[in-house]
Amino acid sequence: MIAFHGNQEIKQMYLSRVAAHEAADEIAQGYYWENGKGCAVGCTIHGSQHALYETELGIPEDLAYLQDGIFEGLPNAKAKLFPREFLDAIPVGADLSLVVNQFLVWLLVDPLHGVIQFAGKDSEREAIDAVAKLHLRVISGDPPEKSEWAAAGAAAGAAARAAAWAAARAAARAAAGAAAWAAAWAAAWDAARAAAWAAAWDAAWDAAGDAARAAAWDAQKDKLLALLRAAPVTVHAGDK
Repeated sequence: MIAFHGNQEIKQMYLSRVAAHEAADEIAQGYYWENGKGCAVGCTIHGSQHALYETELGIPEDLAYLQDGIFEGLPNAKAKLFPREFLDAIPVGADLSLVVNQFLVWLLVDPLHGVIQFAGKDSEREAIDAVAKLHLRVISGDPPEKSEWAAAGAAAGAAARAAAWAAARAAARAAAGAAAWAAAWAAAWDAARAAAWAAAWDAAWDAAGDAARAAAWDAQKDKLLALLRAAPVTVHAGDK
């Protein structure tokens, strides 16, 4: 699968569509597509089926869910710009298959933005790091076995449950929960997992306050856009 099926005209069509919705103030959080208005996904495909990103735009379904989650977490003014920014960042003909893995590594272990900063015990840090390393293996071309994902997810889940006994350790619990979610992602991506990721990330930053949480969602947006721009182009527009 290549972005926009290698066709600049497809990119331009969808860019023009979301830009028109943006100009008409028809981009809204909280629902997919109603009466000509909707969220990032809704205003892109005029519906709610994330899988259509693959058939219509050549964009992996998991990226559609990721865009959806970030859109809902952003402040309203920035959310309205995000559908256009998302499509604009993607090079025509790009291979986007590893973007989510790259994003999850950052989400888990980045020193500034990763949830690992909220881990208070070695067991929690190790569980988060283990999941990140599995995603790094995918990126390097050595995809882990299902059993490895399951084991890493179980360890992260155990760390989250252990932290749950102490109310003061809510951030650590959420951080380990985010790692468990990131391991489960490898099995399948759906609306439930997208919601779980958003909730875990939001909870991990909750103790830092509203301003820090808003900045964290903004950082997610910026990181995803940077990864999309850097995705390798395998087929250039006009080559096919």
